[in-house]
Amino acid sequence: MNTMTTMTAVRLDLTDHTVSVYQVPVPEPGDGEVRIAVKSAGVCLSDVHLVDGTIRPLFLDGDVVTLGHEVAGVVDALGADVDPAPLGYDLGSRVLLQAGHLTPTGRVLTRGVDYDGGYAQYAIAKAETVVPIPDTLSFDEAAIIPDAVSTPWAAVSSTAHVHAGEAVGVWGLGGLGAHAVQLLRMSGAAPIIAVDPLPAARDRALELGADVTVSPEEAEAVIARVAPNGLDAAFDFAGVPAVRTQALRTLGVRGRLIVVGLAGRGLEIDDDMSFAFKGQSVVGNYGSRGEHVRELVHLLEFDRLDFSRSITATFPLDQAPDVLARLEHKEGNPIRFVLHP
Repeated sequence: MNTMTTMTAVRLDLTDHTVSVYQVPVPEPGDGEVRIAVKSAGVCLSDVHLVDGTIRPLFLDGDVVTLGHEVAGVVDALGADVDPAPLGYDLGSRVLLQAGHLTPTGRVLTRGVDYDGGYAQYAIAKAETVVPIPDTLSFDEAAIIPDAVSTPWAAVSSTAHVHAGEAVGVWGLGGLGAHAVQLLRMSGAAPIIAVDPLPAARDRALELGADVTVSPEEAEAVIARVAPNGLDAAFDFAGVPAVRTQALRTLGVRGRLIVVGLAGRGLEIDDDMSFAFKGQSVVGNYGSRGEHVRELVHLLEFDRLDFSRSITATFPLDQAPDVLARLEHKEGNPIRFVLHP
């Protein structure tokens, strides 16, 4: 149990887009809540977009928030009315936190966006969003499951409904795209064609299971050769309008474009006649649901997946402002940087 009265937290001030390290009171769990001693917190490009203002919280109370929606740690305290036994954990249990929760009014609140997250020594979570993890799973790997892995898993399994043997393309091979390649490989997609302007990112995608990698300039010609009937599914993890235009041109009959990366821009279909004739579709995928996180923990427990290579580097919590800048500039070709409180 924690005996501290204050803790370190890395907070974003939305009024001037600054990220600073603070000493703040240790939070106490309320009704239906659990406190977690944070061991690992993933650094996501969404955090960078929060800092630069591309993403703004919809439901935040105030102008300052503790960042971090990818969190793993140890259960440290329980709200007075929380019975964790049916949920599979107790005080001292190793757990990860789902990236958000649904309110009774139907709002989806995201941790580290709409309320304080895990760039801190302690974090508060709704009891039902706490997921136990096996002893064989490291805190670093567990922390990145919500979002970095669960978002592409939701896109692959639930939004695109990828089947074995389907031809797929992945645009953008950062944190989400690199994991998508692994998940598509496990799902039996073939061929997997990975597209990125960075040679290092393409090389990594080959190591992770892509069949072919290509630069955006050469993508359409290569896809036409490798998947002559067109792609069954194309995934935009880049959040770039030009990617969507190109990906749509590569779709085959009943092909679907899955938009995951956020551009804050409109989307145009060049040829609505061809789009309609071929029965194609564009589907959005934002985040994931609780079952996707639990499915991934189960798959990792039984060695169907391995994300140990996803941890590019780890840093002390107080270096978070610098780590966010490193991610923004893609220093070190990262899949995931992880903070350690």
